[in-house]
Amino acid sequence: MTSTERSIAAAEAHSAHNYHPLPVVVAYAEGAWMTDVEGRRYLDMLAGYSALNFGHGNRRLINAAKAQLDRVTLTSRAFHHDRFADFCTELATLCGKEMVLPMNTGAEAVETAVKTARKWGYRVKGVPAGRAKIVVAENNFHGRTTTIISFSTDEEARADYGPYTPGFEIVPYGDLAALEAAIDDDTVAVLLEPIQGEAGVLVPPPGYLRGVRRLTAEREVLFIADEIQSGLGRTGRTFACDHEDVVPDMYVLGKALGGGVVPVSAVVASREILGVYRPGEHGSTFGGNPLACAVALEVVAMLKSGEFQQRATELGDHLHHELGLLVGGGAVEAVRGRGLWAGVDIAPAKGTGRQISERLMDRRVLVKDTHGSTIRIAPPLVISKEDLDWGLEQLRSVLEG
Repeated sequence: MTSTERSIAAAEAHSAHNYHPLPVVVAYAEGAWMTDVEGRRYLDMLAGYSALNFGHGNRRLINAAKAQLDRVTLTSRAFHHDRFADFCTELATLCGKEMVLPMNTGAEAVETAVKTARKWGYRVKGVPAGRAKIVVAENNFHGRTTTIISFSTDEEARADYGPYTPGFEIVPYGDLAALEAAIDDDTVAVLLEPIQGEAGVLVPPPGYLRGVRRLTAEREVLFIADEIQSGLGRTGRTFACDHEDVVPDMYVLGKALGGGVVPVSAVVASREILGVYRPGEHGSTFGGNPLACAVALEVVAMLKSGEFQQRATELGDHLHHELGLLVGGGAVEAVRGRGLWAGVDIAPAKGTGRQISERLMDRRVLVKDTHGSTIRIAPPLVISKEDLDWGLEQLRSVLEG
């Protein structure tokens, strides 16, 4: 057996089979490239579902982590530490908000947003106890906790986990009329991805986010933007909502906030909203730990320069131009996305998304499929134009084969 085969066999024997990864075993990575246990190099065109926006082993982030490792890594929130205030201040400023509630994973941040919206609804809006409702969109992906999958429309994520958490109403994504009809006096929030990532990088119709902002403001309902995948430079702006000059009531952040180094997530909102919490009502042992704060502070500093947003804009325009040339030739049915983020629908005659991903892997390019026929392309924002073009050439070769 090869080193790859041995590693995969050991993993299959001793880990739960809740993932179906491509058969590559990564041992080292730098920038936009990964090297497997056999010494083969692969171009990373997925970037950890946007967790690696700044590339593998980014020196600024690694140095920030190393410096903090020598000082203190965890205090729990039972005590203050000297990186916490700066982290909360800088992230709140980046978002144009007042307060930050840090957690670890994206799903934890979404759970926190749900709890916050309900508590705000009862304490501030005056919704009768036990009746708070949150409106969400079809084909959403906000995480995999029991509450979150309760409002999923993906049966693969949802099946066999009931009984499900009540309090959610699902409407078609991009349909303002349906959203307006779903909002009633008990509605406390609308929770949306500005671009739906897992669904295949679905971009809503122009004006949709502005319409959501208008409706929620008129009806005293919180607009919660899940920017875990779409935020922090991926689409060419700091947040995907920025493309429509929309500021939600609450940002839900994760993935790239930890720079691909440590898990960091956060809910960012106004004092009126996050001020509903009192000591003991919500928390996390590792949320806002010193190591996480040190890395996330460096992420915020990097985003403030605008360099990564500009790269995502320029390389994203090039990416979508090149992908657009593939549509209509019998291999690609549609391309969607914004910035360095694209969903590519493969014609059935060319194979499934998984098959195309495997063929690309054989050509040393790593992407990931979703929903059967779609592959997602989301390279690190540090990728060079030459490497991006090489990856696209491999895709063209696979589709022509």
